[in-house]
Amino acid sequence: MIRLRPLGDSGQAFPIYITVVAGLLFLALAYLAVGQAAVNRGGAQTAADAGALAAAQNRRDQLAARWAEDVLDPTKWQAIFDGTVQLGPSCWRADQLAAQNDAKAHCDSPTPLTFTVDAKTNKTVGKSVVPGTEHVQSTASARAVIDPLCSFELAGDEADDTLPRLVCKDRDWDLNPDDLTDLPGPEDLFDVHLAD
Repeated sequence: MIRLRPLGDSGQAFPIYITVVAGLLFLALAYLAVGQAAVNRGGAQTAADAGALAAAQNRRDQLAARWAEDVLDPTKWQAIFDGTVQLGPSCWRADQLAAQNDAKAHCDSPTPLTFTVDAKTNKTVGKSVVPGTEHVQSTASARAVIDPLCSFELAGDEADDTLPRLVCKDRDWDLNPDDLTDLPGPEDLFDVHLAD
C-alpha cells in the first residue's frame, strides 16, 4: 500500500537554510576583508618600527664612534651624549628598512636623539566584499629614542691626564689614557628603543 504525504509545510526549511548559508558566507568574506586589512596594517607598522629603530641605531653608532675619537678630550663628551655634535645622516636607514618591508617611509629627526617614521605600504588591501578597499594603502608611524646610559664628572683641575670615570647603567669604566683597548661599545653608551 502506498502512503501519500499530506501537502502542507514540507520543504519550507530549505529556503531558510539557503539564507543562513548565504549570510554565513558573506560574514566569512567580511572577516577575510578585515583580516587582509589587518595584515596590510601590520606590514606598515613593521616597516615604521624597523625604520625608526634602524635610523636611531645608525645615529647611536655614529655617536659612539665620535665618543671613541674624542675619548681623550672629556670636555667634548657631554655634547656627544646630548647628540648635539655634527654627524652624518641616518634617515637613509629608515628608507632602506621600509623598502625591505615593501613600504615607503618618511623619516624625521625632531631632536638629535629622536626619530619618527611614517610608513605607507606599497600594496593595497585588495578587492573584497567591502567596497573601496582595492585602492587603500595602510599607514603607520613609529618613534625611536636614543637614551644615553652613562654619566661622568669633569675634574676641576685638568692638570693631570686622568680621564673621568664613566658611570654607565651596567658597568663603571675607569679609562686609562695610556691603554684604550677596552672601551665601551655603542650598546654600553646608548640605549635605543621604540617610544609610545
